[in-house]
Amino acid sequence: MYVGIVVNPVAGMGGRVGLKGTDGKVAEAVERGAEPRAPERAKRMVDRLAAVAPDAAVSVAADPMGESVVREAGFDPVRVVDPFGGEASASAAPPEPTATTAAHTAAVVRAFAGTGRGKEGDGGSEAADDDPVDLVLFVGGDGTAADVADALEGTDVPMLGVPAGVKVYSSVFAVSPEDVAGVAASFSRTERREVMDIDEDAYREGEVNPTLRGVAHVPVADTLQSSKQTASGTVESLAEGVAADIRERDGEGVTFVLGPGSTVGAIKDELGFEPSPIGVDVWRDGEVIVRDATEAEILGALGEENVIVVSPIGGQGFVFGRGNPQISPEVIRRCDLRVVASRAKLDDVRALRVDTDDPDLDDELAGWVRVRVGKFETRMMKIV
Repeated sequence: MYVGIVVNPVAGMGGRVGLKGTDGKVAEAVERGAEPRAPERAKRMVDRLAAVAPDAAVSVAADPMGESVVREAGFDPVRVVDPFGGEASASAAPPEPTATTAAHTAAVVRAFAGTGRGKEGDGGSEAADDDPVDLVLFVGGDGTAADVADALEGTDVPMLGVPAGVKVYSSVFAVSPEDVAGVAASFSRTERREVMDIDEDAYREGEVNPTLRGVAHVPVADTLQSSKQTASGTVESLAEGVAADIRERDGEGVTFVLGPGSTVGAIKDELGFEPSPIGVDVWRDGEVIVRDATEAEILGALGEENVIVVSPIGGQGFVFGRGNPQISPEVIRRCDLRVVASRAKLDDVRALRVDTDDPDLDDELAGWVRVRVGKFETRMMKIV
C-alpha cells in the first residue's frame, strides 16, 4: 500500500471561535485566539496507520502540511512534496500554517497522483518516488475535499478525508481519524461519492445551500459518513414541548446551551427570541445570556447546573463534531446532554455519532441515549 498524506493546517480553526468556518477568515480566527485543529487529528490518523499498516509506503507534503506528523509516527517518507516551490529540507524553517492555500493543497495532490496507476505489484516500501499513490489521505473540511477532488480529476486515484473542518457535508470523509487509517489499510474497492461545499459567508447568515463540487473515487467502507441531508417533517410540537421544559427551570439558575440548526432553532423561536444564524445561544432564567457564542463565551456563561440541547445532523447522525465545534469537550464535560430530533430525521440515520476531538470523551458518550422526538415522546438511539 502506498498513500499520500496532506494536511490543511488551518482547517476548522474558525469553529470554536464562532466563525462557522475558516474560508477567508484565517486572520480573524487567529485574532480571536483560535488554535489549529487539523494537526492533532492528522496525528491520530497517522499513529493509527502506523499501528495497522507499519509497512505502508508514504509520501507526504512538507511542513506545515504534514511531514513532521508522518515522521513522528515512525514512517520514513518515500518522498516529501514541497508545495512552496523549494527543496523540502529538515533544516529549513517551514512557512507558517496560515500561509497555506488551496493552490498548495492542489500542487501536493497532483504530485501524489502523477499519471496512470503505477507499476502493477508495487507496494510497501518498494514504491518508487515517481509512482502515483494508491490513495490520497487528506485532513481538512469540505473546501479541502473540493481542492483534492479537483486535483485528482481525470485520474482514478481515490481519496479519503479525515474530518477537520466545521461543516463537513461531503461523503468522502470517514467518521473519525482512526477510521481513516483502518479503511486505508483494508479497502479493496472504490465507489463514486459526492463532494459538497457551501458558501460560508451565506452560511454565517443562516443560509445553508450545499453545492455539488464534484464526484470522487472513495474506498468502500461502513465507516464513511453520508452526505448531509435535510430531514422532512414538522418540529413544532417538539419545540413546544422542549421550550416548556426549559421555561419550567427559569429562576433556578440552570444554563441551557442551545446548539445550531433548524430543529433547535425552532425551540429558540418558541422561547421568544431570534436565534443566531447557525450559531450557539446560551439561555438562563428567561433570557439570552450569550448570542452566537464562542467556546470561551460558553465556558464563561456556565454555572453550577448546565444542559446542552442539540440535534443530530440529518443523514449523518452527528451530535457533536459537525457544525458545532463551539461546544467543545470542556463544555460537554460540564453539561448534561439533551438530544432532540424529528422522527423523520431519526428515520434517516441508523445510529448517532460523535467526533469531539477527544477520543476518551467519545467513548464516554457512546451508548444508548434518549432522544426527544415530540411534545412528550422519546426514542432510544445508540451513539456509536
